[in-house]
Amino acid sequence: MSNSPYAQWIGRREHTEERLGSNLVKRIAATLGQATPAPGDALPPLWHWAFFQPAVDQLELGRDGHPLQLPILPPTVNRNRMWAGGRIEFFEPLRVDALATRISTLLNVEEKTGRGGSLLFATLRHDYQQDGKLCLREEQDIVYREPSPPRLGDGQGLPPADWQETVEPTSTLLMRYSAVTFNAHRIHYDWPYATDVEGYPGLVVHGPLIATLNLRAFCHANPEARLRRFAYRGVRPLIAPEPFQVGGRITAPGQAELWAGDARGIAQQAELTFD
Repeated sequence: MSNSPYAQWIGRREHTEERLGSNLVKRIAATLGQATPAPGDALPPLWHWAFFQPAVDQLELGRDGHPLQLPILPPTVNRNRMWAGGRIEFFEPLRVDALATRISTLLNVEEKTGRGGSLLFATLRHDYQQDGKLCLREEQDIVYREPSPPRLGDGQGLPPADWQETVEPTSTLLMRYSAVTFNAHRIHYDWPYATDVEGYPGLVVHGPLIATLNLRAFCHANPEARLRRFAYRGVRPLIAPEPFQVGGRITAPGQAELWAGDARGIAQQAELTFD
């Protein structure tokens, strides 16, 4: 038996049901500046992150805005939480206004020591189903780190791209994305907290928002492609309101490299498999 204090948490599961309601879909579309899918239409890629969010009471949030405790994640004290990356397999599209199920499992918890101090890595798996069919399978990597200065980039330029779009991350965009995903992490909307407490030079663009815009740019450039697997990881934060680019290139038939970044270099990297 493992001596890790987190061993007892590994394997914990949570079952959640939610209707992918049209009203929230309208708000996501308005936030991202896209057309609103009709009931029964496919939910656009990565919009599922706005659903299945726990309605945690205001009094149960930590200083940073994250819940102090979630049922399948171990308690963390005095650590900053980051959504580090993940992997998603696409099997069937989720449908708007239909009931969906998410089954979440804590796959692993591991503590390591990095340049910034102690790091706690947690990996969650989420299986999303509709009408008894597995639609998405996702692994989500979460890192809890001790407070330390954020890494802001090495100044290397972005690689050549087959397609590229520019994003202007206004504070309104960040606030609205926090709202539709019910994300209370203060680094995205509370400038004094982000700068004075966590040491960022401004508001931080959400990692999931970057991934959503990055994958959307691919779909704009390759509208006939059918997504199969998307793996992404954060390299460093992007800071609002500085514009950034999302783009990528085809590396082989059915394979692409995607990235997001600015003048300081790459902030998020991704690999995509498609038909």
